[in-house]
Amino acid sequence: MKQATPYLMFDRQAKEALAFYEDVFRAEITDLQTYGEADFPTPEEANNLVLHAKIKKGNLLLMVSDTFPGNPLKAGNNISLVLECESESEIRCLYDSLCAKGSSLMELQDTFWGATYGKVRDKFGVQWDLNFTK
Repeated sequence: MKQATPYLMFDRQAKEALAFYEDVFRAEITDLQTYGEADFPTPEEANNLVLHAKIKKGNLLLMVSDTFPGNPLKAGNNISLVLECESESEIRCLYDSLCAKGSSLMELQDTFWGATYGKVRDKFGVQWDLNFTK
């Protein structure tokens, strides 16, 4: 594994949160993409919501997104840990191991951003975003 990164989820407040953290941490917002800019079907009301963004300052890296319409924000699903994997075999092993007594929230699959990705909730309720950039 390369690193673990906190991923913060918001209910239509991601842009506001990004601006706040940019100011508080004197950080830089990068990789901002809205749902409307993504290459998959999105409801009209989500077009201006944040699909994915990063905020960086030195060694600090946070990832930020708005929840997708119909997936309400609840305590416990507003943060996950992103694991950047180094190989197909590593991501498959982690996915299978975390799902063994947990549950898959998104099946391991190839994505429009050029990665293999899956989302899992482990047996303790911790959410993991597994990503292997090809």
